Amino acid sequence: MVSLRRTVALASALVVWAAAPAVAEGEDDGFTVEDPRITESSGLAASRAHPGIYWTHNDQDQPRVFAVDSRTGKTVATVTLRGVGTPRDMEAISVGADGAVYVGDIGDNLDGSWPHVWIYRFPEPERLRDQTVDATQYTVTYADGPRNAEALMVHPTTGRVYIASKNEDGGGLYEGPAQLSTRGPNVFRRVGEVPWVTDGAFSPDGEELVLRGYFSARAYAWKDGRLGAEKRLTAPIMRQSESVTYTPDGSALMYGSEGAGSEVARVAVEGGPPATGGGRSPSPSASAPGAAKSPDGGVGGGDATVGALVLAGVAALFLVLKGRRRSRE
Repeated sequence: MVSLRRTVALASALVVWAAAPAVAEGEDDGFTVEDPRITESSGLAASRAHPGIYWTHNDQDQPRVFAVDSRTGKTVATVTLRGVGTPRDMEAISVGADGAVYVGDIGDNLDGSWPHVWIYRFPEPERLRDQTVDATQYTVTYADGPRNAEALMVHPTTGRVYIASKNEDGGGLYEGPAQLSTRGPNVFRRVGEVPWVTDGAFSPDGEELVLRGYFSARAYAWKDGRLGAEKRLTAPIMRQSESVTYTPDGSALMYGSEGAGSEVARVAVEGGPPATGGGRSPSPSASAPGAAKSPDGGVGGGDATVGALVLAGVAALFLVLKGRRRSRE
């Protein structure tokens, strides 16, 4: 006869199975960053040229970025930037409509100590291998004075660059010039009000802007370069919520955090387009592992209900078996 302990263990496993989100075979439900050099992953951007690859970087580091394969979590290329100065606080990364990667060296933990910050731009490499590439450095100032920021977003159709400042009492959304210039400071002007923001990303079609903070995420309709209607999103609770990007097909958001061995969690976009397949585009019905209910919203309750029912069954089974054992004794 199966022992009481083994029966309960098997039944308990059903709780995990029942509550786990369904992910189709060959699809990605998130990954763990394996590279021990990446301890402060502050930005995340889906590659346009290489499906399944996500660009990330440390905030305090030499001028370099890492290409991480979402199938394995392993770094497949380290790209060092040539022609830029020593970074101060790299906080964000985005891939533009021009096929270039933009890195925002825009952090200022003293909230106004730097008179200017920088953006680095380099073409996304055709081949993924360790390499050094030429990069362009742009100087950035704000029309209303220096400030801290961690979110840089490049619009996928216009190519315009936006920065969201970071302040616990609320920050601003800043619009850059139509084209960045190396001839002088690029003045970013405030065009909207935003909450406490640690990163942001435009949807692939450019019709929505997502901004995340430490405890929540929000999506804004985007039209004519301005924020529109707002809605709150389900965001996973992470140890330090630092980054967000869309999957290339727009079917899901990928949320990242800082720390060694940091997790990147996938959350399907509600009402978004279906995943396009290809092995790395997740099913729109699958939720990210660890996607807990945030203060601003929650994951659908179907799986939780099933899990609760199974848990109740486990408890009943335990009591029945325990009663039978006592009667035999």
